[in-house]
Parts: sequence; C-alpha cells; structure tokens
Amino acid sequence: MRPKRVLFLDHAPALGGAEYSLLDVLTRLPRERVVPLLVCAPGPVALEAERRGIPHRTMGFPRLRRSTTLPRNLWKGVQEITHIAHTFRADILYTNTVRAQVYGIAAHFRSRLPLMWHMRDFWLSEAKPRWSAPDRWGKRILCATARHVITNSRAVAEHLPCPEKTTVVYNGIEVERFRPGEGRMAFRREHGIPLHVPVIGMVGRLRPWKGQDRFLRIAHTVAKHHPSTRFLIVGGTPFGVGKDYEQELHSFATALGLKEHTVFTGHLPDVRPALAAMDIFVHPGDPEPFGRVIIEAMAMALPVVAFAHGAIPEIVLPGRTGILVAPYDEDALAHAIMALIEDVDKRKYMGHRAREHVARTFHIRTTVERLTQILQHM
Repeated sequence: MRPKRVLFLDHAPALGGAEYSLLDVLTRLPRERVVPLLVCAPGPVALEAERRGIPHRTMGFPRLRRSTTLPRNLWKGVQEITHIAHTFRADILYTNTVRAQVYGIAAHFRSRLPLMWHMRDFWLSEAKPRWSAPDRWGKRILCATARHVITNSRAVAEHLPCPEKTTVVYNGIEVERFRPGEGRMAFRREHGIPLHVPVIGMVGRLRPWKGQDRFLRIAHTVAKHHPSTRFLIVGGTPFGVGKDYEQELHSFATALGLKEHTVFTGHLPDVRPALAAMDIFVHPGDPEPFGRVIIEAMAMALPVVAFAHGAIPEIVLPGRTGILVAPYDEDALAHAIMALIEDVDKRKYMGHRAREHVARTFHIRTTVERLTQILQHM
C-alpha cells in the first residue's frame, strides 16, 4: 500500500491543546505510511512546526463571522488550499479545527478530495452557545461533508449527529518526557514556595470556563483547615483574550486573603516543572472535551481531583488515579483535596497508578497508530 499524502489544516493563531496534539502526531507519523503537509497560520504554530521539522506552509485563515467579508475571505483561502493540495498531490484533506473545517469543506468541493474532520470541542464556538439551533445545524453540515470524523473523547462524539462515521481517538502524550519530581525543588525556590508544604495546583488558559475563580474559592476553604498549603495557578492568555479576567483573579485572591498563599505563573511554554512542584492536581472548570493537562499531570504521577463531567470520567479512574465529585460541588471538591493532603500514602498510590494508566491508555504511540490506520483506509 502506497503512503497516503495528507494535507492538514489548522487555523489557530497560538498554540493550544489542539495544536500541540496535532503537532505531536505530525512529528511521529510513519512517513512510509502517511506523508503529511501542514497548512497553518503564520505565527507560533508554524514556528513550532519548523522547530520540529514538520513540512508546512503558511496562509491566513481570516474569521468568517462577518458576512461582508465571508465570501472574499473564504474564496481566497479555498484557492490557496486547493493550489497547495494540487502541488502536494494530496489524497486527503484533514481539518483540525472548526474554522479550518469550514475552509476544508469549500476546498473539498473544489478539489473533490475526501475530507476528514477532527472535532475537539463540544460546540462550534469556544463556549456553549446562547442559541442551540445554529450549533446543531452547523454540526449537521460539517458532519455531512466529512467522509470521516475523529473526536478526542466519547463526550465530544455524543454532541455530534453522525455516529456512523465518527471514531474516538484519545489525545496522547510522550509519557517518557514527564519525569515525576524533576525540577520540583528548583521551581518552588524560584517562586518562593516552601519546600515541604503541600502544593495544590491547576493548569489552564485564564478563561472563566476553566474555573480559576472556582479554584480560588476552593483554596479559601482548604486554607482555613490547612493554612500551610500553597496554591498554584498556571496559565495565561496566549490567544490574546482574558486580560480583564486575569486582573479580576488577582483582586479576588487578595480579597480572600490568599495573596501570600497563591502563585500565578502566567503562561508557561513548558508546564512540567510546575506540575513537578505540585502534590495534587485540581481541575475545577466546566466540562472539558478532553483535558490534555489532566493526562500530563497524571504522567507526572499526580492524583487528580475534579468534577465528574465532560470527558474527565473517561480519563480519571475514581478511587485509583484520583477523586471525582458531583459537578460544581465546590465543597465536595475542597474536602476531597483535604482528604489527600492528610493521607500522603493514598495520594502517592493514586499518583503511581495515574502514571501507569496514562502510559497504557494515552501514550502518543497509540494515538498515532490509530490515526495512521484510519488515514490509510480512507
């Protein structure tokens, strides 16, 4: 069987979980089976592709929501994608985001190439839309034009109207890059965190749905019972939105009396030292379509405390790799954290099992092999 030549499309202006997951796959695709070419926006994604030696081309993916510019933007983008696909002699178009899928659909009709859509979110917008009908009809159109749909969890697949053509392929990471404890002391010293106090942390872009404000309320409860505990909020605003929310969080931490107990790191290009500095990882946000940071924390041998919604029950094994509580029950989440603070042996056991579970279920090798098989048979 000759290798399939696949043109991957991603519009993102910054590196998020979807982009890192795609780049991890492109780095490891067996070239004797799949020959990739990434088309992405100029900026961080292209620079990271260059650093990794991933073949790529850049083009603009303008926003499509303004009706006055939509036809021109779409037509220009489709012409460019079609030209690149023809020159590359592509066999398949593969879209990694919703906006890329819209461009991909138009390019599919012009080039007649089969289209694969990788859907990584619950909604066509970042947050749950105010009106469900446009989202529902938009998904029907995007599904109808794709020959195959990949989702990163069963939770995402349940939001799509095309189960007959949908396959769940979990995101994967290179577990060997996560060495428990490596950089722990150096990170704590750098950020003024005492070396022998419990550290509770979370990782995520500073957006309300990620739950940093909820994390601070929970931290306030924990600190009343365990005053030596420190809290770590890792994340910034790589997509250029959320500055007001960031300021609100700092003010909120001060109002709760947590200023001296909480470290805001901002955006970190490498979260591994921050994870190594933690003792318990918390995910206090709204439902996640997957949650790459959760498997990264588990690979660092951290127990996870989170709400049992979204894709998290597909990742965390309750009682074995962490503790799940009823969605939005902040008091239950605080008590689960305190239970692990007080039981060092239990959290070490859970952390050890968490790393084993990630290595077995969420290794990048598994992700790459599953995607390779699907692409070869399209």
